[in-house]
Amino acid sequence: MPIYDFECKSCGHEFEKLVMRSDAPAPNCKSCDSERVEKKVSAPGFRLSGSGWYETDFKTGKKKNLAGDSGSSS
Repeated sequence: MPIYDFECKSCGHEFEKLVMRSDAPAPNCKSCDSERVEKKVSAPGFRLSGSGWYETDFKTGKKKNLAGDSGSSS
C-alpha cells in the first residue's frame, strides 16, 4: 500500500497518509480537520540503480547463462 503526501489548502499543513487505493478520496486535514486537502506529487519510495538486471542474476548451477550457452550438445 502506497504512502501519499497531502497538503491542506486551508491551513497549509502537509502530512503523509497510507491509502488503500490511488483513487480514494483525500483524508481530512490532521491539523484543522478541513476537507480542502489535495494529493501532492512526490518521488517514489524506492529507486532501482545500477547497470541493469540480467538473466543470470539469480540463477544457480547449470541454469546459469542460458542465453549464451555454447556448450550445449545437439
